[in-house]
Amino acid sequence: MLFQLYDDFGQSPWLDNLRREWITSGRLQEWVDSGVRGLTSNPSIFEKAISTSDAYDKQFKELILSNRSVEEAHWELVITDIAGAANILNSVYQKSNGTDGFVSVEVDPRFARDTSRTIQAARRLNNQLDLPQIFY
Repeated sequence: MLFQLYDDFGQSPWLDNLRREWITSGRLQEWVDSGVRGLTSNPSIFEKAISTSDAYDKQFKELILSNRSVEEAHWELVITDIAGAANILNSVYQKSNGTDGFVSVEVDPRFARDTSRTIQAARRLNNQLDLPQIFY
């Protein structure tokens, strides 16, 4: 069905959610194999994923023990998941010659009215991820 959306109508189905379990369990790969062509995420998606799962606990504890602030640790968790999703979607990105296979991540919403800080946050994520199929 998802492949038909693209093949018949040129529509690229995206997921509007992300959870670490989907990356580690192979579920995200199953969706990609079924025709998902991209993924979007945002801070509220990650807040829900992190607060309702123990899949983040080990990495979070390690980050806090390495003297990262809670906010820094949060963004490291986000970066780990975004990179994992991008890795899974890379085959779509390659096969589509860069027209699909993207992962979208929003910067901190506190910067919504501060263009300079929004750009800085996007550049910081870009430098940390350094992947062509990431949108901020």
